[in-house]
This record gives sequence, structure tokens and C-alpha cells, in this order.
Amino acid sequence: MLCVSWNVNGLRACLTKGFADFFNHIDADIFAIQETKLQQHQIDLQFDGYYSYYNDAVKKGYSGTAIYTKKKPLQVSYGLGIKEHDQEGRVITLEFEKYYFVTVYTPNSKRGLERLDYRQVWEDAFREYLLNLKKIKPVMICGDLNVAHQEIDLKNDKTNHKNAGFTDEERAKFTELLESGFVDTFRYMYPDKETYSWWSYMFKAREKNAGWRIDYFVVSDDLKKQIKDAYIYTDVLGSDHCPVGVELEGLE
Repeated sequence: MLCVSWNVNGLRACLTKGFADFFNHIDADIFAIQETKLQQHQIDLQFDGYYSYYNDAVKKGYSGTAIYTKKKPLQVSYGLGIKEHDQEGRVITLEFEKYYFVTVYTPNSKRGLERLDYRQVWEDAFREYLLNLKKIKPVMICGDLNVAHQEIDLKNDKTNHKNAGFTDEERAKFTELLESGFVDTFRYMYPDKETYSWWSYMFKAREKNAGWRIDYFVVSDDLKKQIKDAYIYTDVLGSDHCPVGVELEGLE
């Protein structure tokens, strides 16, 4: 089973830059999208053989997530069930017979770390949400987690220390998630590989490959043995992020 995730940084814009071509070519069983930046009524994007689910932010043109899936889920839920956290369209959960599939667009701490305190509260609430799901059945999480976990996960770790996405606080929360019973699939498969999923639009960062790995597939540890491979599609353009993927056995 192949699952793909992509922060498209505006779905309508990405559609003009080859999104549909990649979607059709990759033929994923589940395709998750972050930062749609739209209300669902503003787009009619259907793909043959897929069910689609959108979670839009209250604020127009901001945040938002979506999932396309070949297999119809048993149940779909939106957000964390906490009003404080559910205004920005950041989470969709699909329940299938053998597992939960969650896509997330984690809040950015922003320049000057003006949202870091909120981000910490969010992280705790999201981890608790995942752990409650994990008590029922295995969980797969994907999306833009807005953190480079280790020094290997960004090009310029020393100059970016204490910047949004590479603060000690954000990295510690990701460690806490993993230590609570989850696996970073790409790092599990490729412990020493320096590959990035996001590049600033400034300073020709992508051309120089001065990037960050902030897009992930994370699975609960009871799925670890079913990880067949993990992917970062660095050659796919259309956003400041590239798609990421994971292939798992035995979940079809």
C-alpha cells in the first residue's frame, strides 16, 4: 500500500504547476494534502476511483487539509475535538478496518517564535489524540510537522538553531512523540540519508539544496515491521515542499 503526502502551499496554484499529473502518475492508495488554502466549494477536484475529504480553516485562504483515498473509510473525523485547535482545518482522521490514517498540518511557530507557546499546547493535545487512537488500533500520521528533528534534517543546523522549526522545544516535542510509541518511517529506513522536503523560495535555496526535512510519515510502533520503503520525491516541483511517501505491507 502506497501513501503520499504533500504540502501544496495553495492547491489551486499547485494545480497550475502539475499537481494532477503527479497525482495520476504516483497512483497512491491514499493521498494527503496540507495547506490547501481554500474553502472546498471553491474547487471541484475529482479523481476517478477516489473518495475525497476536506477540512477547511475558518479563515479564508489559510491552512486547510484534504485526503483522497481509493478505499472508503469506515468513519471520518475532523480536528481534535477541541475548539481551540479546530478553527484552522489542520487535522483529518480516516478510520479503516486495520488502522487509523491521520493527516496534519502542524502550526508554524512563526518568525520571532510568536506562536511557539501555542505550538507547545497544540503538540501535547495532538499527541494525546494520537495515543487515544493507538489504544484502539495502529495509527499512521503524515503531513507537514513543521520541525526538522535532528541536525541531519536540515542543511544549516547551526545558523537555524532557535529559529522556528528547529527550536529545542519543537524538537523535544517530536522526540516525545516518537518515545511514546511512534516511528519516523524515513529515518527508520534511511538513518544517515540527508534528504530534504522543503526549501525557502528565497536565496535560490532549492537550487542549492539548502533545505529542511519537515514533512513526515510517522507510524505507531506496531506497524514498524510493515514498513517496506519510505520516499521523498525531491524532483517534484509545484510547491516549496515536495511530496513524501511510505509503502507498507499487509494493510490493504
